[in-house]
Amino acid sequence: MPVSLLWAVDVYGRVYSLSTAGQQWELCRDAQLEFKRVTAAQQCCWGIACDNNVYLNVHASDLPVRYQEQTYENQRWNPVDGFSERLLPSDRWQWSDVTGLQHQPLDSFRLTSSSWEWEGDWYLDENFEGEPTDKGGWTYSIDFPAAYTRDKKWNSCVRRRRWLRYRRYKAMDTWAKIPSQQTNLPDPFSDISCGGWDINEEPRGRLSLWAVSLQGKVWFREGIYHQNPEGSLWEEVSLPGEVVQVSCGPGDLVWAVLWEGQLIVREGISRDYPKGSSWVMVDSPSPDVGATHVAVGNNVVWVLTKDNKVWFRRGVNSHNPCGSGWISMIGEMIMINVGLNDQVWGISCDDRAVHFRQGVTSSELSGKTWKVIGVPRDGERSHSSASASSLQSAGCYFRGEVRAQSVASDVEPDTEKGSTDGATGLISSDLPESFNVSSDQPSDQPSDHTSDHTSDQPSDHTSDHTSDHTSDQPSDTPKPCIPKVTSDSFISELVSDREPAKTSKDVASAAPAVLEEENISGDSEFPATVFPSQSGGPVNPQWSNVDLEETQVQQAQTGAVMESSDTCSLSSVATYTLAIEDPYGVDEHPLWAWVSGGGCSVDSHSQLSWFNCPGNSSGLVQSIQSMSLSVTPAQTATWKRQIFEQLNERTKREMDNFRHYEQAIEQSVWVKKGTMQWWRDWKPHKWIDIQFALEQFSGPDGSKDGIMFIYYNFNEEKKYLHAFINEITILVPVLNDSKHTFAIYTPERTKQRWPIRVAAGTELEMHDWLALLSVSSCDSRRIEGPPSKHAIWSITCKGDIFVCEPTPGLEAVPYPTPCDQMFWRQVGGHLRSVECNTVGIVWGIGYDHTAWVYSGGYGGGFFQGLASSTDNIYTQTDVKSVYIYENQRWNPVSGYTSRGLPTDRYMWSDASGLHECTKTNTKPPSPQWTWVSDWAIDYSVSGGTDREGWQFAADFPASYHGYKTMKDFVRRRRWSRKCKLTTTGPWQEIPPIPLSDVTILPCATQSSVDVVPLWAISNKGDVLCRLGVTALTPAGSSWLHVGTDQPFKSITIGAVSQVWAIAKDGSAFYRGSVSPQSPAGDSWFHIPSPAKQKLKQVSVGRTSVHAVDENSNLWYRQGVTPSYPQGSSWDHISNNVRKVSVGPLDQVWIIADKVQGSHGLSCGTVCHRLEVQPMDPKGQSWDYGIGGGWDHITVRGNSLEESRGCLPSLTSESSPAPQSPPLVGSLEVNGNPHGCEIHT
Repeated sequence: MPVSLLWAVDVYGRVYSLSTAGQQWELCRDAQLEFKRVTAAQQCCWGIACDNNVYLNVHASDLPVRYQEQTYENQRWNPVDGFSERLLPSDRWQWSDVTGLQHQPLDSFRLTSSSWEWEGDWYLDENFEGEPTDKGGWTYSIDFPAAYTRDKKWNSCVRRRRWLRYRRYKAMDTWAKIPSQQTNLPDPFSDISCGGWDINEEPRGRLSLWAVSLQGKVWFREGIYHQNPEGSLWEEVSLPGEVVQVSCGPGDLVWAVLWEGQLIVREGISRDYPKGSSWVMVDSPSPDVGATHVAVGNNVVWVLTKDNKVWFRRGVNSHNPCGSGWISMIGEMIMINVGLNDQVWGISCDDRAVHFRQGVTSSELSGKTWKVIGVPRDGERSHSSASASSLQSAGCYFRGEVRAQSVASDVEPDTEKGSTDGATGLISSDLPESFNVSSDQPSDQPSDHTSDHTSDQPSDHTSDHTSDHTSDQPSDTPKPCIPKVTSDSFISELVSDREPAKTSKDVASAAPAVLEEENISGDSEFPATVFPSQSGGPVNPQWSNVDLEETQVQQAQTGAVMESSDTCSLSSVATYTLAIEDPYGVDEHPLWAWVSGGGCSVDSHSQLSWFNCPGNSSGLVQSIQSMSLSVTPAQTATWKRQIFEQLNERTKREMDNFRHYEQAIEQSVWVKKGTMQWWRDWKPHKWIDIQFALEQFSGPDGSKDGIMFIYYNFNEEKKYLHAFINEITILVPVLNDSKHTFAIYTPERTKQRWPIRVAAGTELEMHDWLALLSVSSCDSRRIEGPPSKHAIWSITCKGDIFVCEPTPGLEAVPYPTPCDQMFWRQVGGHLRSVECNTVGIVWGIGYDHTAWVYSGGYGGGFFQGLASSTDNIYTQTDVKSVYIYENQRWNPVSGYTSRGLPTDRYMWSDASGLHECTKTNTKPPSPQWTWVSDWAIDYSVSGGTDREGWQFAADFPASYHGYKTMKDFVRRRRWSRKCKLTTTGPWQEIPPIPLSDVTILPCATQSSVDVVPLWAISNKGDVLCRLGVTALTPAGSSWLHVGTDQPFKSITIGAVSQVWAIAKDGSAFYRGSVSPQSPAGDSWFHIPSPAKQKLKQVSVGRTSVHAVDENSNLWYRQGVTPSYPQGSSWDHISNNVRKVSVGPLDQVWIIADKVQGSHGLSCGTVCHRLEVQPMDPKGQSWDYGIGGGWDHITVRGNSLEESRGCLPSLTSESSPAPQSPPLVGSLEVNGNPHGCEIHT
């Protein structure tokens, strides 16, 4: 899980953040003002400062925030001047937006705030729908508005061209003030809350920001998304009453608290209406005590009442945002906040510490218990640990004289920190009359010093400020006075909660004294001898608008010293100095006022180090370090040498003296049996019960082999089917919601596209058999350990990862090793695509666009503990969406309804319409997946949708569009639901930018490249270049953004640093001047696509360039030379191609859509292009390998070549050279794309 931040504000307005991987609060150094509130998201944090302005802190990222400004230049043709700026009175503006209604000249564009800067000047967009325009960038039409073309025709009377300019957000990792509105300026804000990033699949970066003004009004910030993080304007939301506080969840939950103590809930929030439509009133949990604070998440609502009691609202979800009832929880809090995954944080009422709610899961949303976050703040860790260890070494006794120099030099820089706790950390004592204190304090500040060390209790200030109480108590440390903070401004509460002035006696008694010193009581007390300070200047604490008088009192007390019982040891000076450096004394409890976990990604499986106090174990660590220092390196070397000699003597004694004896057993045999089901080979195909057995034996030389048996009954006769273990080429799990099945392939069954399919009774039993068979197959072929650097990687459409160890004969000409004899073994993990190179660097991308890097291990998943490495195995998660379609047909009476024709598809179906899929009967892809969201309308469908998510067409199936016409009689809309998988594998996550494609330079084996170029495309289409990628650090260090004029979807880099990419509109681009000195290159060159085709994927090898279009055609780029790397034209090679991978030897491998087998078509088959040579880079024919159900392959790590001197030997005499049947489908260029299914 990527690192995220928990934000908090202390009572003095300082902002801190705590990382999920950290162990201390980090001070936000940039904040020059005190803050009242903060509200966080994953990509940013909003706050209200004490000047009542709203500030934004956008987290720095390798992916910049860029906003594209565009305007159109319009011209009309006339017989005199031709095309000119003279337009008709009824025409649009000469410079306008795309609709022509808004006047937008170039000089009218201004930066929205000082946080932005221009990237460059205006330039022309010379690309139109994937095709280059003429030099001027003009597109032509018959009139405004109409369909535009890039070619001028005889009836082209108008033309336009688009001008572009980018502005970049530069205020990263700093608090930037949100500019005020020029009109309708809202009142100063007192509360703020952000959320809404999960509303119906909103794109990443889109936020809903709600604010409350001092007059109780609610405002909504419009236009906040990734390219415009500041938003555009504030809009007032109508209310049933005056509001004191508001809370917005990640989804469509928004609750607010009224001044009277009731709660209101916002209804009608959706993708198109993020502000919602109306409010609904909800009563306070307690009839007599009103609510003061509310916090909402995805499906939870937590409320605090005026008596600081905590309440949980049950039954809350998107369909019932009001919930059903209240549950009283244990604990008293002054503030509470709900973050990601419905995790809860709060600030306790008694000690003002931040607490985390443990045990919050999807099944138990209320959690189990509160646990305090006991980590120090920035700059306190060293003081705390040093203080604790020094106290331990001193035996918890302070003796000797204390010099004022130590006190002043160590305490003065921490005056501000002392004020944060509302205590100075100093204890006054008797001073000699001749001692001059005024040298280190202002002359106008009173200085009262007293030696009265009795137990006068400081006045206890209650919330109503009506009474003071004093009592006599023993000399224990009293609790500091902590003012309560409700939903009102905590600044005014703090100021009103204190007296106008305090004497030094009050400050001393309120301070947390050092307990070890107080416990030492003698019959006589000696005043400490104090030397004048030598710090050389007055104390200048940072100005604070919370309580200036208290700060001045603390400043006056800088010269004061603590009373000591004995003054004889000089060593105690250093000990006392270290202890007094801690601004919070032994109990470091900073006082917090606000916490926000909206950007903190924590779940029940997260390993947090927030609850381990480092000071508690400092003594143990110190003792261990002292023990380790007592052993010298010379002693360690001698000790290791003695052990090594003893082990050698033992080996000779126990092994070498008995080598002439023959082994008692030449070979061992063992058998494992079980009951399973088998999908029989003959018709009618059905599942039958079988006895499954694996017999394995090992020879005297250590070689292992085995036989697999399937015993079944046919016509009351017992028969069996067998396969040798060394003939098994792959074992594929085929998980579905009904049976736990897996497929067993051999070379013969690979040719037939008909594997042996067996089903186990449980998922655990299936995994046991898969692991056992996989280990036996690897043992028989003597394959072990992690994949080699030259391995071929592939992924099924289920996300399973497989590798194959290639042989030099695989790319031999003219007799290569047949593909059906390749052995594939599974690697733990779950990915959607993978990329590798010849130095062993492997990257993968999950279904949720998370980037992963191969760690060098092997196994994981169901191999855990059997055939898996003990290290380099990590937890891996993946999230994918399941889609179903709601279909409707129009009739003249009732319009669009769920009543279709008898020949129509199911009204709830899959994409094909052949299978009925409703919300209730649709399950996750396999038992490994679990639902993590509810069904929601998917608006990101190809072709667009209307506001309700519908797509329209003339009939089923047809071409769908997002608007209704007179000829549209059917419509559909897609629903999506997310599910999550958790597994293990040799993969480490690369946060934080989600990726859609990645490519690595396919280095040759003899290459001495240190830094390996790696390019990627984010899920938003941004092109990125990874820096610092080497064989030792395959994850790299940081991203370098490469500017583009439009989003991209595919990218590849060749062996000589030639970078090719495909844009979202299907056009190709070549990146010029890419080299080790200039890893990002300098400019993009537009490459025209094949005629009437849109490309979707490209792959470059040593010299050849291959691409696949959206109609599954494979193309080869002709004319690519070192002097002209862009090439000249596209040549068609084949159709029926889903993916292509070109290796460092220019070898071509693809995933074919459909291949004919003995029992039908097989979708998703690995194919190898034969007879690819330098003089014939397009090859001649295809050789078919494993399939179907495959979705991705990469051969960019295989650089093994057959020696040119001899022909490769075939594996068997009966195996002829592969002469495969042609690909299924016509040879037309414009074919139809096919779906991906598992056919095993």
